[in-house]
Amino acid sequence: MELHLHDMVELKKEHPCGSRRWEVMRVGMDIKLRCLGCGHEVMAPRRKVEKSIKRIVTEEENA
Repeated sequence: MELHLHDMVELKKEHPCGSRRWEVMRVGMDIKLRCLGCGHEVMAPRRKVEKSIKRIVTEEENA
């Protein structure tokens, strides 16, 4: 999966704050995500993050 810095992604599972949208903060062997609902940051292995992503949110949807 092709992820870039500051991409917005929608995960399959909802975060406890109610949001499903996350911003990619770091890309490498591990991926760092920031919840767009509450600002919580999580760092997880690339494989685990790629399995949990439902889709990448496009620029048009962000506006």
